[in-house]
Amino acid sequence: MSASAADVLAELRRLRSTDVPTHGGHILSYVYDSGQARLDRLAADAAELVRPVNGLDPTVFGSVAAMERDLVPFSAAALGGVDAVGTVTSGGTESCLLAVLAALRASGVDRRRANVVAPTTAHAAFLKATDLFGVELRRVPVDPRTTAVSPAAIAAHIDADTVLVVASAPNYPTGAMDPIDEIGAVAEKHGVPLHVDACLGGFVLAWWPDVLPPWNLAAPGVTSISADFHKYGYSPKGASILLHADRDRHRAGYFATADWPGYPIVNPTLLGSRSAMGTASAWAITRCLGDDGFTALVADIAAARTLLLDAVHGIDGLRVVGDPRGPVFAVAADRDAAVPIDPHRWADEVAARGFTLQAQPRYPQSDHTELAASTHLTVTPVTLTVASELVVAMHDAATAARGLPTASAADALRELGAAFASGAVSVADALALDSATTEAVLVSAGIDPHTDPAEASDALDIGAVIAAIDVLPRPVAAKMLAEFLAAFTNP
Repeated sequence: MSASAADVLAELRRLRSTDVPTHGGHILSYVYDSGQARLDRLAADAAELVRPVNGLDPTVFGSVAAMERDLVPFSAAALGGVDAVGTVTSGGTESCLLAVLAALRASGVDRRRANVVAPTTAHAAFLKATDLFGVELRRVPVDPRTTAVSPAAIAAHIDADTVLVVASAPNYPTGAMDPIDEIGAVAEKHGVPLHVDACLGGFVLAWWPDVLPPWNLAAPGVTSISADFHKYGYSPKGASILLHADRDRHRAGYFATADWPGYPIVNPTLLGSRSAMGTASAWAITRCLGDDGFTALVADIAAARTLLLDAVHGIDGLRVVGDPRGPVFAVAADRDAAVPIDPHRWADEVAARGFTLQAQPRYPQSDHTELAASTHLTVTPVTLTVASELVVAMHDAATAARGLPTASAADALRELGAAFASGAVSVADALALDSATTEAVLVSAGIDPHTDPAEASDALDIGAVIAAIDVLPRPVAAKMLAEFLAAFTNP
């Protein structure tokens, strides 16, 4: 049965009303709010102008090439590589995938032997990239207290089949900046390219008010860098850029063929047909803001960040993880305090006061050390407008959460976790379970994928999800998470 356009839009408005608010500074992850309505309108207007355009062929749609010709040098200047070349992509994950693919092809190493070396804290996009391309990912443990990686440890993981080293500026989980100049020296010594994942922070660090250690294409040894316009470039999803210092390595990421009966195919990205809307939005916003506009927005981010960090430092029982640099940081329990506060209980209490933070599970590393469970905060320009309210919520939430027990998994999951620990159940057994059985385990643990999406933000117990990750082997948790999302998005 068909519906009128008015009815369709009314239903969409109803659905959107159940989402967490994307504007106003009350969600500190996933969205990047400049706080300037004019930029939202500009992005929407620019996107509408190119809505029917297919970015597949910029020789037909010259506007796409013209916008990229502006975005590449703008980004190169911001990211320290005046002569860099690059490609606008659909997002940070695609930029990271292409960085790995280009390095693999340019290296000439057989992918069955090839490896990529990255800190434990590198973005999961590199897990996806190496999985898709059949390449080994060598994950280097970081200091469990500071989450900093040792350049010597990076060097110890490099061999003749290493095609790429990865560093973050900063990493997503804790906001720590990898020592990129030192890692660059290691990469240069071994003749291996170094990719800097600045997808999160690139368009903030470029205008950061404090002096930073070398982190971009200007640092020796850095051969490529990625940064997302749809994060701190304030474009709608999805738009990112991948820059290469070397033209040949850039071209190695392309797919091109004339070996079929149709039109010649030349794809600089993983997609064929692709929207130009993200590109147009990013182009419009960067031209509108310029250096002065970005500088002002970053100043607001830095000011809000200082207020929030000071608030955490003033809460007995919580600690800021490591020495974050840039717009994000993480909060963990202070085990040296008389009464440590569980960061996930704290996040729940902050949420009850109107602010959504992001829970992160503990992470066991390959060297048997462990990164603490934490709560992540992404600071945007609009955060400054609500910072005083948020600081009060943080302190009040700490008082409410102090002394509460750490969130734990449901009985069914605790029993399953114990079965893995005892060897009664193997990871292979769990991975062999069919979809229906996996779903039944989720439901028994109180994680029901058939929750109404319009009520999910209230009905889903995210603490239970994080607790499940904590008690299960990581591959099993991944299978269950995939089952949850597949069922959640199907009727």
